Amino acid sequence: MAELKFIGGYPTYMREFIDVVNSTRSKRKDYTPPAMSPEAREKILNTYHPDYAPGGKRKISIGQNKGDIGPKEVVDLLEAYPLVEPGEIDLSHIDYDVDILIIGGGLAGTSAALLANDSGIPADKILLTNKLRHGDSNSTMAEGGTQSADRPGDSPVMHFIDTIGGGHYANKPEVVKALVEDAPFIMQWLLELGAMIDRESNGDFSERLAGGFSRKRLHYCRDYTGLEELRVIRDEFRNKGIGCIEYFPVIELLTDGEGRVTGAVLFNFETEEYKIVRAKATILSTGGFGRLHIRGFPTTNHYGATADGIVLAYRVSAKLRDTDTVQYHPTGAAYPQQIVGLLLTEKLRGAGAQPINKDGEAFVYPLEPRDVEASALIKECYVREKGIITPTGMRGVWLDTPLIELKNGEGTIEKEFPGMMRMFNRFDIDMRKDPVLVFPTLHYQNGGVETDLECKTNVEGLFVAGEVSGGVHGKNRLMGNSTLDCLVFGRRAGIYSAEYVKSVKNNRKLTMRHVKKYINMLKKARIKPERRAPILLPEYRGRAVLARMIDIF
Repeated sequence: MAELKFIGGYPTYMREFIDVVNSTRSKRKDYTPPAMSPEAREKILNTYHPDYAPGGKRKISIGQNKGDIGPKEVVDLLEAYPLVEPGEIDLSHIDYDVDILIIGGGLAGTSAALLANDSGIPADKILLTNKLRHGDSNSTMAEGGTQSADRPGDSPVMHFIDTIGGGHYANKPEVVKALVEDAPFIMQWLLELGAMIDRESNGDFSERLAGGFSRKRLHYCRDYTGLEELRVIRDEFRNKGIGCIEYFPVIELLTDGEGRVTGAVLFNFETEEYKIVRAKATILSTGGFGRLHIRGFPTTNHYGATADGIVLAYRVSAKLRDTDTVQYHPTGAAYPQQIVGLLLTEKLRGAGAQPINKDGEAFVYPLEPRDVEASALIKECYVREKGIITPTGMRGVWLDTPLIELKNGEGTIEKEFPGMMRMFNRFDIDMRKDPVLVFPTLHYQNGGVETDLECKTNVEGLFVAGEVSGGVHGKNRLMGNSTLDCLVFGRRAGIYSAEYVKSVKNNRKLTMRHVKKYINMLKKARIKPERRAPILLPEYRGRAVLARMIDIF
């Protein structure tokens, strides 16, 4: 292969396609492709979205969701044997005896700890355990913003309708109602904690549109909103002296033998020792499953997002819902190879950036719901063959970021998207002057463990909050509802778990009877002990090191 020559971070052959984008930009400044009809959206989803494309899924063969459909990678873990079996660990030696155990330290888990403490649970009776460091989570990687209907002309009712519509009417209505009604309060809470949410010169919140929105209601801090929100929440957590340990993932929940969750088994990555936690209530806030690379897609997710929560919950008979649906964000980086899959926030399109094919055409309305937008990009690259192929074989279309400054004025990108600018500047690409290449990337676990308004599951003593939960987003999540989900239901989990533990006695048994029962189900289904779960950390050897191998076409 001939040696590539580069100009400003791009190979010269890709520069030819950029010239086409540049030549059509002035014509597109005042043109936006129309939004699709409901019928057109349904057709493109059913034909091109990875959730609907043939292959990639199978039925769950055991447990309370037996017969439901899920991605093969997820079902493989639900049908895996445990890392430890009954009798292997001494459960009589209790290392931590607390009122509330919180598993996962992103926005949901950290918010839960704060509100449990505010609700009367002493700081030393709360333990938050993290797989990696406190804050290593998808929360800190959330860029675009948080939804809240708090301006004239908008309302929680409109937020509710948008969310239900975006979720294809599969959402749990009462949970969505709680989400949208709590949202304005959440924004005020963040401000009181010191979050630097962007504002206009008159003091009003700066707000943007995003896919599926009927009104501007996206609140943000530049393009690192989740990081800023977790910064102030984690500072408050530390100031309160709440118990926290790091590099201690949970490998199994414990029960009293009668169906109630009473604690967990922890494993330390550094020392390889086990710790036993007894707890009156357990809050599961472990995040999603992006690092399973469903259908070979790259991902925006942090290193520890390996579906641990749904595996642990399923073993204690917690009910799952919407296991068949996965969110692929339309605009993940497709070039250069070092950042493939990383998120290019939807807020870029809300500010005016357009997806453009190799012929310089704006082929899709930029703010379709995420699943529809992603399907349109996949169709453009793999069916119409209007994408650009990178030196490593990745396909993508242009996101015309210079259009943002043409529409909003010079300096907009540097002001509102400093994180994006830095990411591309490292590779000699100036997104103010050149478009960037994008392709859908695995972003979010839409379904999960089903909960009610109080974050309770069907299993006593087990509460769930954040991305690991199911119900609020239905079959597709709207931008800005993820951080809101974590904050609303993290707080609620803290409040209602604190209320619950006040009526729980101290003499709680610790058993792994549920694990024995689960192993018997696996054996009865003739599933061999070849897989173990949770996997804790993803595997990156072989072809997966260099590029994701997308298998939908």
